[in-house]
Amino acid sequence: MSERLRIIGGGLAGCEAAWQAARRGVEVDLYEMRPHKKTPAHETSGLAELVCSNSFRSNSVENASGLLKEEMRKLDSLILQGADSCRVPAGLALAVDRASFSKTITETIENDPRITIHREEINDLEEKTLTIVATGPLTSDSLSAEIARLTQGKYLYFYDAISPILHADSIDMSTAFKGSRYGKGNEEGGEGDYINLGLSETQYYQFVEDLLVGEKIPLREFERAIYFEGCLPLEEMAARGKDTLAFGPMKPVGLEHPDTGETYCAVAQLRREDLTGDYFSMVGFQTRLRYPEQKRIFSTLPALEKARFLRYGSLHRNTYINAPRLMRITLQLKRHPHIFMAGQLTGVEGYLESAAIGLIAGINAAATIQGEPITPPPATTALGALNRYIIEANPKKFQPMNINYGLFPPLEKRVPKKLRKKHVTNRAIEDLEQWRSKLDSQTV
Repeated sequence: MSERLRIIGGGLAGCEAAWQAARRGVEVDLYEMRPHKKTPAHETSGLAELVCSNSFRSNSVENASGLLKEEMRKLDSLILQGADSCRVPAGLALAVDRASFSKTITETIENDPRITIHREEINDLEEKTLTIVATGPLTSDSLSAEIARLTQGKYLYFYDAISPILHADSIDMSTAFKGSRYGKGNEEGGEGDYINLGLSETQYYQFVEDLLVGEKIPLREFERAIYFEGCLPLEEMAARGKDTLAFGPMKPVGLEHPDTGETYCAVAQLRREDLTGDYFSMVGFQTRLRYPEQKRIFSTLPALEKARFLRYGSLHRNTYINAPRLMRITLQLKRHPHIFMAGQLTGVEGYLESAAIGLIAGINAAATIQGEPITPPPATTALGALNRYIIEANPKKFQPMNINYGLFPPLEKRVPKKLRKKHVTNRAIEDLEQWRSKLDSQTV
């Protein structure tokens, strides 16, 4: 087996895996098919391009997502370094300027002497080269067929939807107002990080009706609409009940007009997309409405009458394997141990989770090349809990999953409910430090 590591896919997971392996002294060949072959969602040839939201979700360590970030930072995560350096205001969330983020990751990988980037498609996994497959949910048809052949099974799939992005100067700020929910995350004396569009009861219910009758892009006949619950299209949520949006992405709780104190039946929030504040995304407004319908319906919202869209929302199919049936806890395929799987292909959902599995895969593959034993992260850590979910979940009901406290093992002792998250967090950080000390000898 080659002493070099082959990584297929230059997204979040692939870049993180390459970085982790390289800093452990491993020579890496990173393959990315763009720009020679494009995907339905990517727009550039940059590595680690964010195609959906620009948010990595909560940065608070009292949140499972924040805890996972903290663990990854302690392991020198490239993706977290890049995200922190390209951060834009978003309250307690970690959101980034997507162009700067991709540029930062690309330049870091290009300048690493142990990583060689190859701009070509790989669709043959037969060669006994130690390989990490991190091609993400938009894996090419040819490589998808190769993976399906090796795993002797069919892919599972769900539909993922993208939210629209607006030009900031087309938002009527005489109608909209700035603020974060409950004022959290605001700088002292600041206005808040989000632009908020408050809807009256009449406006809200008319908007819901417009969504329900708006023309959608049809699914192909042979495909079933299996959506990830954490990324449902706006119109799909509206179809579940007229008040669903008001309890979901348009929740008005904790938001009131800073000047008048007015409260609303529903609120649409816009989050900054870039460092200069030229663009704002519509939070939670992922959709499969046709483009003209998006323009017509979303322009009925307060402050968006003259809205100009940098990008409309869209829908694409994401694929992932049945990891509990096919993979080991080490992230290797059971039948083909020279192949590690990483990122969203393994059945995790979200930017952060994808990068986290890439981080583990990079560490594991480096250990294999160097003849070291693979030691998975402890189940009590966020990294370990996520790793174990994709391996130990019920294979008959396996679905993509974000990190959450429900994945962690119970505490050894009973503690008051309000203190559980703090105890889980403290235990995780302590156990991660012990695990990290075992890895230090492999770091160059």
